[in-house]
Amino acid sequence: MAKLSTILDQIDAGSMLLPEFQRGYVWNRDQVRGLMRSLYLGYPVGALLVWETEGDAQPVRGGGSTAGQKQLLLDGQQRVTTLYGLIRGQAPSFFEGDQAAFTGLRFNVDDETFQFHAPIKMKDDPRWVDVTALFRSGIGAVAQSLNEHPETGPRFYTEFLPRLQKLINISDREFHIEQITGADKTVDVVVDIFNRVNSGGTKLSKGDLALARICSEWADARPTMRRNLDRWAEQGFRFNADWLLRNTNAVATGRAPFSALENVAASEFQDALTHTLHHVDHVLYLIGTRLGVDHDRVLFGRYAVPVITRHLHNRGGRFTDGAEADKALYWYVHAALRGRFAASAETALAKDLETVDAGGVDAVIAALSRSRKGNMRIDAQDFEGVGRGARSYPLLYLLTRVRDGLDLVTGTVLGSDSAAIEVHEIFPKATLVKAGYSRAEINAIANFAFVSPASETHLSGAEPEAYLSSLPEAARRSQWIPEDPSLWRVERYREFLVARRELLGQAATGLMDDLLTGRMPWNRELHAVEVREEAPVSDPRRVQLDSLVVELTELGFASPERDAEIADDETGRVLTVAELYWQRGLQPGLGHPVVLELDPDEADLARLAELGYDVFTTVDALRGYVHRLGEEAAGEVADAAEPVEFEVPADGEFDRAVFATMEACRTELGYDPRYFREMVLQHGAVGAVRRLLASTTPSDGFVRLWEAGRLDLTVEAMAVDPRFAALFGERERDIAQRRLDASRQGVDQTV
Repeated sequence: MAKLSTILDQIDAGSMLLPEFQRGYVWNRDQVRGLMRSLYLGYPVGALLVWETEGDAQPVRGGGSTAGQKQLLLDGQQRVTTLYGLIRGQAPSFFEGDQAAFTGLRFNVDDETFQFHAPIKMKDDPRWVDVTALFRSGIGAVAQSLNEHPETGPRFYTEFLPRLQKLINISDREFHIEQITGADKTVDVVVDIFNRVNSGGTKLSKGDLALARICSEWADARPTMRRNLDRWAEQGFRFNADWLLRNTNAVATGRAPFSALENVAASEFQDALTHTLHHVDHVLYLIGTRLGVDHDRVLFGRYAVPVITRHLHNRGGRFTDGAEADKALYWYVHAALRGRFAASAETALAKDLETVDAGGVDAVIAALSRSRKGNMRIDAQDFEGVGRGARSYPLLYLLTRVRDGLDLVTGTVLGSDSAAIEVHEIFPKATLVKAGYSRAEINAIANFAFVSPASETHLSGAEPEAYLSSLPEAARRSQWIPEDPSLWRVERYREFLVARRELLGQAATGLMDDLLTGRMPWNRELHAVEVREEAPVSDPRRVQLDSLVVELTELGFASPERDAEIADDETGRVLTVAELYWQRGLQPGLGHPVVLELDPDEADLARLAELGYDVFTTVDALRGYVHRLGEEAAGEVADAAEPVEFEVPADGEFDRAVFATMEACRTELGYDPRYFREMVLQHGAVGAVRRLLASTTPSDGFVRLWEAGRLDLTVEAMAVDPRFAALFGERERDIAQRRLDASRQGVDQTV
């Protein structure tokens, strides 16, 4: 047994650390609240598991002296890190993660609950005690504030002081510590134990296991990899450690499975990593300057890169000449576009590494051609993608960059007048929504063009039938916009898409032929540009998704991928292009991959579920799930809305207004607000509205009515109605008004 204060002192002294193979901090705010609540109430919170080893025997995270024995945390990292952060007011030396998860916790001495700082709710209320300040400075300052305040002073000695003492006594809480020790406890044995005790989370991958062994011989292996991953991230490319390890494995062994690293000495791995970093830099430079693939969003075919790095290593770090480099780029684009590594990536990678070793770039091109029965053309079908996560989006981008696409308004080469460009929807989304097109049609890649920010502002919301004829003909042709004016009418939008896809397919095939035959000139380099992705306020769905991402990340959940293409692991078939995708779960390493798919008719939901994805088809459903997780983690029912004293009018006027609004939605719009109706039946009309206003994320119902141009039917409109304003708190009315103001601004811009 060891007191918590002793454990924290050991961390300060550098004698309790993390083994290098441990992953980072992943807890969210509700889990932090739940831990503190359990400790405060005296509930059991589990034992710690440590690996006792000599100071220099194993690589550790967090530094510290190498002399003497070390206690390496195997189970309990999240709990110990949380408590260290709360009590010390800073993260421990071994920390990797987001400190916001345990920053700003408050304790209410009145109702004995824990919540994170909410400035409006807690302003000038002495009952909310800063937990970290209490531990760091003691009871004195807090006691004075509570004792002198007229509302809390009378209860200070009898109620509040004992509660503060009970909270601060948590530092004396004793934890049971299980120890693993002995010369027979090798890294492999300890990692196996680690995987067993962490069965609820993501187990260490084969790559983690391989790297753990290498780290035992070369302590700087993982830090070196992290430094370079951070360096690429600063350049706009986000890779994970497994991807870099795949490249290093390819260079070191020429094989795909991580098991191939078992016989690679640390010195050999260090040399291979040095060469890998050089090769990857060369590949990124080439695809950036030759193809314009200059940022993370358009970097498709990531697992084609290890094949090229292997070939570069075989050639001493350089291509034979420019023609060979272009052939490698030709293969890279086709492999990415065809989803070569979407299914059984390791199997496909193993075959391609063997092939490139045997015959170089020409051999992998021939193998890919055989797998496609000789069909290496890019046709209209290849541009049928939806959303920026589709494989055809990077293809459209690189085609526009390489073929000197012109700004639609100024007629100058994109990127020459401004270092930034934006995606322009040729047919405005609002126009297509009103015309009744499906979301898949509205978000079709063939409706995307690229313009400067100034030009996007000029064209925003304009109807193609009105503005396309005024643009320079050369600019339209440079972005493959059909010249037939009759196709610019909204009622012929589907025919427009067909015609533009044909033009794009022809242009892309021509570009690929130029790469294959060495006809693409080398007399200029494409410079990186910034692609801005700000959502126009006129896109309600985008606004909702942005708000949801902010809300969830502030709660401590991971940031998702946007518009992510998800393929079948076995066949490579595209199952969906999800609006939001948490590949490693809402919290990395915990739970299943999570998908938000708002167009369920366009996705194979059954197959996604079969493959273990948690799929949500509405924002409301995902938010509800997340908040249920939060309530369970916190061990208490979270407040759905700020407390407000009110009386529902006896005549039931508000209830009648709510049910009349729901009926108007059904009869006038053909929209049944079923989710809201269930909330009303469960919580009452006022309670349901207040729950919707408690979130910064607009509900699905609000978005649906925004798109229909019927903001008058929203609960936000009722909350600011003078007849009912007294039923809601100031914060709720403010949220409702800001939401209405923003949406009305968007409507005005699109009319």
